[in-house]
Amino acid sequence: MKKQQKVIGVDLGGTKVLAGTVDSDQLIETRLQLVPKGGSVDMVMDALYRVIDPIFGEDTSGIGIGVPSVVDVEKGIVYDVQNIPSWESVPLGDLLKSRYGVPVHINNDANCFALGERYFGQGKKFSDFIGLIIGTGIAAGIVIDNKLYNGHNCGAGEFGMIPYLQHNYEYYSSGQFFQNEYGISAKETTMKANKGDTVSLDILAEFGRHLGNAIVAILYALDPPLIILGGSVSQAHPYFQRSMWEQIRKIAYRSIPENLSILCSNQPDIAVLGAAALCLQTSLESIET
Repeated sequence: MKKQQKVIGVDLGGTKVLAGTVDSDQLIETRLQLVPKGGSVDMVMDALYRVIDPIFGEDTSGIGIGVPSVVDVEKGIVYDVQNIPSWESVPLGDLLKSRYGVPVHINNDANCFALGERYFGQGKKFSDFIGLIIGTGIAAGIVIDNKLYNGHNCGAGEFGMIPYLQHNYEYYSSGQFFQNEYGISAKETTMKANKGDTVSLDILAEFGRHLGNAIVAILYALDPPLIILGGSVSQAHPYFQRSMWEQIRKIAYRSIPENLSILCSNQPDIAVLGAAALCLQTSLESIET
């Protein structure tokens, strides 16, 4: 098999940035840097440089970055990065190309999650699936015929923004639900559920019903054979899976849930691997064919 290129994957979040070198399918080196809260564009770029510089070498062939925002994939411009107010419109691709002189690929974090699962995780054996991140918000990456589907504005998969009950799916089907409805974090709820707290178990069951309804909307739209759950809240899956499936099985077409698999991501480094896969996807696809 042809040896794949060595690339850098970067996961940019609102509080930290993590970068890693990926050689073939192995993450071989990582760097972590905190992102200054309320920092300027230059301050956040400095945090990016601090994690990329030490692992960038002559054999680095590209940089892939996942960001929690809408992206102009062709121009490499990121807009309105969540939790980084100064990043309203940043030509991130051009800034990094001018510094490092290699191709730079940028996409939103949900798309990177799906692409990472496609090449390095639970989606390897599926040509069509949804990667659904359940964390502070809820968003999906869509893989169709082995290709990431971005949508015209890189906004495909934003199912959390669809109106639902008094708000939208994100309000009820992400970590926001626990704080919005009960004034407690998802993490604390799960910790109490681990100790058998019945109130916390009921809260997680209620969350599962809302998430199940969100998944039903996804099924009506795309009818995938597989949904891969990721994000911090997915770790509570054992506590909400029953109520989630109860809602899913209420869908009008019985064959859809009968032919659906829902798995949790089992790759702890999927954010960095997914960002790296933005660079690797062309060479990986050529190897597979």
